[in-house]
Amino acid sequence: MRVVVKVGTSSITDEGGHIDEDAVGKLCAELAKARGAGHHVLLVSSGAVAAGLPALGLSDRPRDTLTLQALSAVGQSRLMQVYNEVLGGHGLVAGQVLVSPLDFFERSQYLHARATILRLLELGVLPVVNENDALADAEIRFGDNDRIAALLAHLVRADLLVLLTDTPGVYTADPRIRADASLIEEIQEVDRALETVAGMPGSARGSGGMASKLAAAKIAAWSGVPTIIAASGREAVLLDAISGAPGVGTVIQPRGQHLSARKLWIAFAVPASGTVVVDAGARRALEERGTSLLPVGVTEVAGDFTAGDAVEVAGPDGVVFAKGLTRMAAYQVAGARGKRSEALVGLPGEVVHRDELVLVP
Repeated sequence: MRVVVKVGTSSITDEGGHIDEDAVGKLCAELAKARGAGHHVLLVSSGAVAAGLPALGLSDRPRDTLTLQALSAVGQSRLMQVYNEVLGGHGLVAGQVLVSPLDFFERSQYLHARATILRLLELGVLPVVNENDALADAEIRFGDNDRIAALLAHLVRADLLVLLTDTPGVYTADPRIRADASLIEEIQEVDRALETVAGMPGSARGSGGMASKLAAAKIAAWSGVPTIIAASGREAVLLDAISGAPGVGTVIQPRGQHLSARKLWIAFAVPASGTVVVDAGARRALEERGTSLLPVGVTEVAGDFTAGDAVEVAGPDGVVFAKGLTRMAAYQVAGARGKRSEALVGLPGEVVHRDELVLVP
């Protein structure tokens, strides 16, 4: 079995932000057992920013991007040093892999990244993956490594995604507030109600929370990969997750319909900059025939977007049912709405081409 394991910052650092070598030791021992059982394992590890805090004499996680990136540059090597030593004690070789969004969504980069990581696995290396935070040209975002883990599961065609955190899984309510909150052992589909319940913040040392775990699980589900959210401190958590042991955590089942890497990015990774409302006929054409979105079917435009931005597509009832990359700016869509493509001069024939449009639940 090919398994992507993601561990959060709070699971491998102490309250002071230092790397907790006991926690890393437990994790690496379980990774080694999984490898010994014949499974191919990839680790996505947070913790670089938190590991950089004590090295630079800081106690609180800063908010500005440049300081976060500097902390990541300092902390990443310290984090890998611990992984190298502990995994080496189990006879395993760790290989650092730093990725960026282009590695998942630009075709040549995607194929190269996949070939490199699969070659590492063939050579017996255990890849330790993180975002290339130090040189990222965008802000270090909430839950980014959760999304990276889900996209990595798609990239390597994993059989399972395991998200290890500091809670046993997804609860019916925030267990820190509600004593009657109970663990949800299986989720067939992540819906808005569940996302609302899970919308609690993560720890002070990390950047994510349960909402980001569910967002990652949704990406994995659309890739055909099941996800298990479980407590990193649970004994034998990884082997139990791989074997499907009951009660190990929350299992999120995969969907029957799968999306390409680019459409996963459009659907779940790119924020929408506006909304295009279409009539009933256009909605039927998009949903039933898989057509492009044409100006003739547009009735309303909301937001200030430009060509290339992501927009949500809503039906006459205002409910969003699709998302895509627009080929026109908002003012151009507003001027072209209701018109046939052949009547347009100097504008693309489609508002959103079908290759860049995704139907979303």
